[in-house]
Amino acid sequence: MAAVSVHKKSSVLRSPKARREAIAAYMFLSPYLLVTLVFTVGVFLFAIYISFTKFNLFTTPEWVGLEHYLSALQDKKFIRSLVNTLYYALVVVTLQTILALLLAVLLNAPMRAKQFFRTIFYAPSVTSSVVISFIFLWLYLKTGYINYFFSKVFLLAGAEWEAINWLNDPRGLFQLILTPFGVDIPSSQWYFRGPSITWMAIMFQNIFTTTPTFMIMFLAALQDIPRPLYEAASIDGASKRQQFFKITVPMLRPIIFLIVVLGTIGTWQIFDQVKLLTAGGPLNTTLTPVYLIFSEGLGINGPPRMGYASSRAFILGVIIFIFTLIQRRFIEEGTEQY
Repeated sequence: MAAVSVHKKSSVLRSPKARREAIAAYMFLSPYLLVTLVFTVGVFLFAIYISFTKFNLFTTPEWVGLEHYLSALQDKKFIRSLVNTLYYALVVVTLQTILALLLAVLLNAPMRAKQFFRTIFYAPSVTSSVVISFIFLWLYLKTGYINYFFSKVFLLAGAEWEAINWLNDPRGLFQLILTPFGVDIPSSQWYFRGPSITWMAIMFQNIFTTTPTFMIMFLAALQDIPRPLYEAASIDGASKRQQFFKITVPMLRPIIFLIVVLGTIGTWQIFDQVKLLTAGGPLNTTLTPVYLIFSEGLGINGPPRMGYASSRAFILGVIIFIFTLIQRRFIEEGTEQY
């Protein structure tokens, strides 16, 4: 049977009509293939080569081997950016996944004006990140609406609110919690101070804008869960809470894995909010790998260092790949039965 199928396939390829159809197909695909080869594969291979060289965009690349990769272990700014982004990924991915699931469950339940609420909740996701960033910039000003809101709330309680400069406050979360107890975390141990107030403000913005997209994905997955499962559980006396954790969550494991992976990749690649709002400050508490790669590669704060930037980009890619494998190990495993 295998010999017959191979013979038939070869005879078809020898057919003039089949050859003309194949050539026509490749001709239609050629623009896309050409663009992919030049601007994706070609650029990727060139970036690999550049990562092993010292290159400032204006002179011939000078081969330095693994120097850029080995120096990453002693690069304080790069390590600081990785720690910042790790905090960011842990907080944002966790909260946006939980909130998206809860909103999807809420909107999947019978209710009036369901389409209206879906539209309102989804609106932030279709708005430009630049526009959203500037809106939050105005909200986060020391004289902005957030401080104004808190001042009115505290005034009603008979207290006074001290305005916070949300986008220029390097104090860390753990530092704020421990300071009243007389515990002082020195600046040399910045990694124990936790995410700064400014970093948490950007986290809130990202959660606000990305949760609706994942909500829609959860909502589509919820509508694919067979209703008889819930009816049978109700007959057996299962409560709504038991149905949620024994039916809904297990059936959603594949989409949970997808959302967690997409969220992790997005958080490790955060750039636009940092570029527009803080430029990595204050005191590098919002510095991220992508912004560091951008600023060093294009020479924002000094001469361009494309070799340095390329090596850090590939290190970041390996870190994202490792996190994806870990998530697949703990979330996706066993989803085949669903």
